[in-house]
Amino acid sequence: MSGSEEKKKEEPAETEKIEEPIEEEKELEEGKIAEPATEEKVKELPEETTEEGEEKLEETALEEEMKEEAETIEEEKEEKPKGKEEKEEDIVEEKFYTIPLRRVWVTPPQRRAPRAIRLIRSYVEKHMKIGAKETEEETEEEEEERLLISSELNERIWQRGIRKPPRRIKVRVVKDSEGNITVYPA
Repeated sequence: MSGSEEKKKEEPAETEKIEEPIEEEKELEEGKIAEPATEEKVKELPEETTEEGEEKLEETALEEEMKEEAETIEEEKEEKPKGKEEKEEDIVEEKFYTIPLRRVWVTPPQRRAPRAIRLIRSYVEKHMKIGAKETEEETEEEEEERLLISSELNERIWQRGIRKPPRRIKVRVVKDSEGNITVYPA
């Protein structure tokens, strides 16, 4: 078959599709096909308009709620900088240390990283004077003190695995107003 014969076959099919809607329109005009009931459409219209009205009311209520939420979020944003200032004021004492971890390398390879953590704890306790007990009143206050090692420092120690902790590490030790001591990497 040639290309022109294929086109001729396709054209009649397209014309048939076009003729079908025209035939339906002619039948409607002649009265052979009954028109869809217009009363049902009229009854549905008022219901749709009421539903649309309700939807509009719901939308306006949602818009008002969203505006209120946006206002509260803006107020919270204004309050957050104040909170940051308070955290800065909570720092009572801050010191930087370079902790030598050479004693860690004496232990067996499978125990080096945990030993490094223990060594950091003992070093900070010694230099921040946590373990010193003089009177009973001070012991009650010191019981409240806690030594916390930050997750960043822990990850830095364990970065190369349990067998190869660093030989030395620089840390930042922060004491807050509650007496908590936190150790961060420098």
